[in-house]
Amino acid sequence: MRSPGLALAASAVLAAEGAALIVFALIELVGLGAGDAASLPTALALIVLTLLGAAALIAFAIGTRTGRSWARSGGVVFQVLAIALALASLTLQPVAWAFTVGVGLPSLLCFALLIASTRAENERPAE
Repeated sequence: MRSPGLALAASAVLAAEGAALIVFALIELVGLGAGDAASLPTALALIVLTLLGAAALIAFAIGTRTGRSWARSGGVVFQVLAIALALASLTLQPVAWAFTVGVGLPSLLCFALLIASTRAENERPAE
């Protein structure tokens, strides 16, 4: 049984997260141009790694939409890491609630959608 609705929703969340990372990288690039970086090589490495993460999320979104298991697996890994990051942000004082909620809620939603999509696609038909 296919789950086009669940897969579409999961891929939309993955694509939105990828787009958010691209926006973040562009903001960092503008900050780099303004001279806000303490270390140029470190800032460039962060921007490149952020763009690699965005590319991976977009690839996972495309793969999830087309029913590829590797894409769902990669998406799940990203969501678990994002949830861990959101929970770790609770240890900072003062707590950055906008960051915690902005990273945590979409990650939880996408994680649930990816698991539900996988379960629905691998459901065995009744005989």
